[in-house]
Amino acid sequence: MQKLWGSRFDAHTDVLIERLNNSLSFDSRLWAEDIEGSIAHAQMLGAVGIISAADAKAITGGLKKLEIDIRSGACLLPEDAEDVHTAIEGLLRERIGTVAGKLHTARSRNDQIATDIRLYLRSAIKTIDSELSALQSTLLDIANREMETILPGFTHLQHAQPIVLAHHLLAYFWMIDRDRERLVDTHFRVNRLPLGACALAGTGFPIDRAMVACSLKFSDILENSLDAVGDRDFAIEFLSACSIIMMHLSRFAEEIILWNSPEFRYVELDDTVTTGSSIMPQKKNPDVAELVRGKTGRVYGALTTLLVLMKGLPLAYNKDMQEDKEPIFDAIDTLYMVIPALQKTLYTAKFNRKRMREAASGDFSTATDLADLLVRKGLPFREAHEIVGKVVRHCEVAGISLEDLSQESLPGLSQYLAENPQEVLSVVRVEYSVGARTSRGGTSPAAVREQWNKATARHKIAADFSRAHG
Repeated sequence: MQKLWGSRFDAHTDVLIERLNNSLSFDSRLWAEDIEGSIAHAQMLGAVGIISAADAKAITGGLKKLEIDIRSGACLLPEDAEDVHTAIEGLLRERIGTVAGKLHTARSRNDQIATDIRLYLRSAIKTIDSELSALQSTLLDIANREMETILPGFTHLQHAQPIVLAHHLLAYFWMIDRDRERLVDTHFRVNRLPLGACALAGTGFPIDRAMVACSLKFSDILENSLDAVGDRDFAIEFLSACSIIMMHLSRFAEEIILWNSPEFRYVELDDTVTTGSSIMPQKKNPDVAELVRGKTGRVYGALTTLLVLMKGLPLAYNKDMQEDKEPIFDAIDTLYMVIPALQKTLYTAKFNRKRMREAASGDFSTATDLADLLVRKGLPFREAHEIVGKVVRHCEVAGISLEDLSQESLPGLSQYLAENPQEVLSVVRVEYSVGARTSRGGTSPAAVREQWNKATARHKIAADFSRAHG
């Protein structure tokens, strides 16, 4: 296919260099965005009189028909095209003749590709947000069922204090909620129009960038032509948001892997989301969770690639920036796959309430409740902490748990414990510990129910906002 820049050169490009320079193999997925931007540009050219109304109509009509044919499979992008822009313009020329050459008036491939990527990211942000919303819905559904399910809470991967499962799951709801906020914020900066910057310096033609922005539903226009074509901070920000999403999903995946192990047995994963071993018949592996964990590094790599790619580039456009698209596409494809896979894993999971409750017994995780009781009696917390530490040591030597303490043993441990032994024996029970955490954001079933109500309302507001803003 004829190159858009070939007339300057006497010799053909070396085959190896041709292959290195070619980007159609990956930027071809931007064909719809390229056509969308081209239609808006052609309509503007005709409206302001840069090209005739008849030429604008022929170009836009040809592009619209081309879009239909490519989408249906009736037309394929030519494999010998240098990039998606060359491919689309070449196909248009075959259909409407030399008038197709007027489409590139007052634009460059530099501002064209910047526009295509922004259009593509707008759509990707919407899709990722929708998948995260579905994952949140599943978390809310499970949390609603597990308000009373007690399990150990951990710090340092050691038993810390008992919590309820709903509280644990809602922690991820709120992480994902912030992830969605970051996507909305990223969308704000993605949704700015670079088209009209041309190669780097703007154009002498009387273009109407505001008209193009309105047509393509961009909320603003990039004011500096060098900046418009010479930066990819919007893509870096998007990949940063994707990386944080993957970090949260990976942490959750790691807990699913632990909880599914024989040592924990907190959850049983469905056959539809697990695989077996080619040599060990008994195996049932949490592959989805492991792949979520593994693919997180892939998305981190995409972010690092763009940061390194851009860090030393002088203004404005440089060919290095051709390398921005593959990492972006790979990160998007990864999120499109792992978020619904993790959602399905959770939706089909069976939580072992009995095992979780058993794990929360005999682990000294109610020691803080005992210390809090002594504080309420007037002791400084540090003194209460020391007394309870000695109680825990006594239990370890005796081979018993706090719940096994006898009323008779309390006077020998501390005079403060002997004042109201029944109260002491009550506060070290797991159910008491969980129920006592009534502070806002705490793990008591009452506090978690209040949190769940707020999370549900928040989720509905986010869904309404997404529908209203497309």
